[in-house]
Amino acid sequence: MIVYGRQPVREALRGRRSVERVWATEGAARAEWLDRVAIERTSGERIASLAETPDHQGICAEVASYPYARAGELLGPEDALVVALDEVHDPRNLGAVCRVAECAGAAGVVIPERRAAEVTPVVCRASAGAVEHLPVARVRNLADWLGEAKAAGAWAYGARSRAPSPTTSPTTAGASSSCSARRGGAFVRGSPPSAIRRSPCRWPGASSRSTSRPRPRP
Repeated sequence: MIVYGRQPVREALRGRRSVERVWATEGAARAEWLDRVAIERTSGERIASLAETPDHQGICAEVASYPYARAGELLGPEDALVVALDEVHDPRNLGAVCRVAECAGAAGVVIPERRAAEVTPVVCRASAGAVEHLPVARVRNLADWLGEAKAAGAWAYGARSRAPSPTTSPTTAGASSSCSARRGGAFVRGSPPSAIRRSPCRWPGASSRSTSRPRPRP
């Protein structure tokens, strides 16, 4: 895999994956964090060809395949919060979610194996390298995994537009407070502009732990 951009390459060098080769233009190679890195200096055109995009900031690197985590291990800690994405197809959206999840201290991100974006160079770029440190797991069936997580004591919360309660309401605030006091949970988000599909989630303000609501119809 070829990752590109200053921050994605920098985080790849600091992360879990082995970095085989690094290419950089003369200008990009002057960065201090590259002082001890073996660099192959080349032209911007060559890097654009390797990265298959002009959005490379003068540097790219060949790295090992992405090491996906085991989804069953993410909710191990009692206070773990996992972000579960339901059929998010746009790699830039996946990367943006991973960037925010890493900053927020999430235990990881879970994505479906099918009909969803996977970790690609575009995701690495959009996440600003966060995927090199944040565990990302793939599961065959997201609803099944959420069901197993709930059976183990975790809670599943679904986020959507036109939710039953606004995020600033006392009902929602109470739900968030109660969630933090219990065992870890999964925060489920769908692909915009659609909502998440019917899944075993707990909606803010719902009285049942396993309550789910269908996607609103236009």
